[in-house]
Amino acid sequence: MNKFLFLFAGAFWLMLTATACNRDDISFENPSQLLRFSADTLFLDTVYNQVRSETYAVKIYNDEDKDVMIPKISLETGATSPYRINLDGKSGTEFNNVALRKKDSLYVFVEIAPVANATEAIAEDRIQIQSPAGNQHVTLFSVVQDAEFFIQNETNPNILTQNTTWNNEKAKIIFGDLTLGDGKTLNIEQGTKVYFFKNGGLKISENATLNVNGQLNSEVIFRGDRNDTRYDTIPKNWKGIQFGSGAKLNMNYAKLFGGIRGLEMTETQANISNTIIHTFEEYGIFAVKSNISTSNLVMNNFGEAAIGIFKGGTYNITHATIANYWNLNSAMPALGIYATNEYQNGATLENGPLTLNIRNSIIYTEKENAIVFKQTSGQTFAMVFQNNLLKYGNDAGYTVDGTNIKNEDPKFQNYFTHKMNLRVKDDSPAKGKGANLAGFPTDIAGVARKNPPTIGAYE
Repeated sequence: MNKFLFLFAGAFWLMLTATACNRDDISFENPSQLLRFSADTLFLDTVYNQVRSETYAVKIYNDEDKDVMIPKISLETGATSPYRINLDGKSGTEFNNVALRKKDSLYVFVEIAPVANATEAIAEDRIQIQSPAGNQHVTLFSVVQDAEFFIQNETNPNILTQNTTWNNEKAKIIFGDLTLGDGKTLNIEQGTKVYFFKNGGLKISENATLNVNGQLNSEVIFRGDRNDTRYDTIPKNWKGIQFGSGAKLNMNYAKLFGGIRGLEMTETQANISNTIIHTFEEYGIFAVKSNISTSNLVMNNFGEAAIGIFKGGTYNITHATIANYWNLNSAMPALGIYATNEYQNGATLENGPLTLNIRNSIIYTEKENAIVFKQTSGQTFAMVFQNNLLKYGNDAGYTVDGTNIKNEDPKFQNYFTHKMNLRVKDDSPAKGKGANLAGFPTDIAGVARKNPPTIGAYE
């Protein structure tokens, strides 16, 4: 036993000696050639006043056959920079004598926590890499927005108790739920950006009114707070906008995307025009016994359905382009419109008649039926389909007349959500097949409609 311990101790000592010799043999020299970077410019996400960004990274490569010592890596503007860099777990603005093994690389992590001095500004700096081989740099670039914060916590229920108007001078950042009080009005003016942290939402209380007053090329934006464009096509970044009984919505030129339910309405009156809604885990519009009129509406990418209708109501859909190419979960139905009198949500609502008027609209999905009705006793469905292009199966459970185009590909320019362009191509069967309807002279892009017009939201 003692012999074994002696041999083990001897072997362990030899291993330590060998390791020590190997370390002593390492010698770091000055670089003799320029270093290589994974990017010359690092574009960081749009960030908000005094809010730290995500962490981004750039890699520095040593292509030489020797270990090098980089004399200095620093931010050009030093301690005044809104950026911070991190090497080997240490954060700062300057690092000296940074070792880099041959044929190896190192990460420089970057983040920004700026202070905005304008409604929207550019934050720019450089990571300077200095060595005898030459001075190099990586440009850092970010857009900084001034912001107003609405934070729900145990001591702040986050309720707007007065009539309120938001403009585009500051982005609105919402933590948790923000509630518009009973009977109050919230006006949101053109170009305003409303961002929600994870699980955040906007609640419009009973008999309150939300007016969204966007304009062409100056839309009101509702989305999650992650501004990196990869989040544009990811659902569940926020909850949605929820309306109580008797609430009203007037929405013109808005964009909503990246949440769970876009507009959730119970006994709500809504007028929605020139609006794009896409990428919600469940529904773009979830309506319970509501009265909704839409025109120039564009929708795509929903797990359950673009529009879900429950317990009846009146719905007028004119010049809409409703597509659903959802591909994030194949088990979900991914319908265009789903209507039923079944609905349970803690309160019992009596079934009411459903009036559904769809005119000059495209409703198209990859499913056999883009529109599905589930009708049980106690509810009547009254439907008008006029000059639409529909995905329509033999077992649809309803019939449409000859003014409608059935099961022909609308030939969208690009239905993939990350490059969504639901304009139709010149040879689309929807071209020039609409009815001339008063009150809709231009499409969602402000283009004058022809005589006869193209079916859908785009001329």
